[in-house]
Amino acid sequence: MKYKLGDFVRFVDEKMEGFVTRIIDDQMIGVTGEDEFEIPVLASKVTSVHGYEPAGAKKAAVDNEAPVLAGEFEKKGIYLGVVADTKANSVVHFHLVNTTSFTLLAALTTEKQQVFKGEFAEAVSPGSVVKIYSAQLADLQLWPTFIFNVVYSTKQNIEPPAPLVVREKFKAKDFSTSKKQIPLLKDTGWLIRLDEPEVVIDAQKLKESFFKSPEEKVVLDKPSNEIDLHIEKLRDDYQFLQNSEMLNIQLAHFHKTLDAAIVHQLPDMVFIHGAGNGVLRNELHKALGKHPKVQTFMDARKEKFGYGATKVIFK
Repeated sequence: MKYKLGDFVRFVDEKMEGFVTRIIDDQMIGVTGEDEFEIPVLASKVTSVHGYEPAGAKKAAVDNEAPVLAGEFEKKGIYLGVVADTKANSVVHFHLVNTTSFTLLAALTTEKQQVFKGEFAEAVSPGSVVKIYSAQLADLQLWPTFIFNVVYSTKQNIEPPAPLVVREKFKAKDFSTSKKQIPLLKDTGWLIRLDEPEVVIDAQKLKESFFKSPEEKVVLDKPSNEIDLHIEKLRDDYQFLQNSEMLNIQLAHFHKTLDAAIVHQLPDMVFIHGAGNGVLRNELHKALGKHPKVQTFMDARKEKFGYGATKVIFK
């Protein structure tokens, strides 16, 4: 198989072209065109179109290791930047980002069901970024375990840290945070630190934590009178969550805002849950029916919400 995710290809027998968005097996690939439909096709029926490279495909390398003053030598700062392909959004590219002053002898191995595969091995210069892997974001649950091995090297009179070994099995929650600017890469994406800084324990703060005043309470902000519980309003990564995970997130937000409304003595509140299959609505009504601070609840204004919202009146 000579093609990789994100490669731009053209069909041999048809006037079609697109990006490789799935590796089905050794013979078949999935190609997505401008209509955003993925078409399974034999790898032998397409040909590469040169000239397109996904974001970050070229590393911003430093050819020579310039001398760095001891006080300016950066010993920490190794990241994994995950960026969506600019042309095929369903594909993400993994970049190793080296903001340290060391040259990194880096290797990536994947493991799935006790089958290991070397994916990348290269020297990564100080202050550079290099693409090391690509995958289908929608197949996150099927991704292999990632094993990163990094050895630090420098020509300067500085003792390198112990080799870094990171074993990571990514989950949807790893991509639930908002996107950030990736260092050294002119693009935004998810940023994951591989060399976590050492945790420094402040003895005084630790001591103070044991003697917190019982009067200290959690401050709940005053909520609005209408709370939208649609999952897309609560999480950016909702399309990668299972139904049970979505329901738990929605119920947690419901209980949090319900408590806040009671604390701030709101007279009433509307929860927008949508019609859907009625599971979320039923869970809300079950909780409201048992709540000691709820006087009654009912369908909210149908002309505005249809049957997709519940109005709660507090005691």
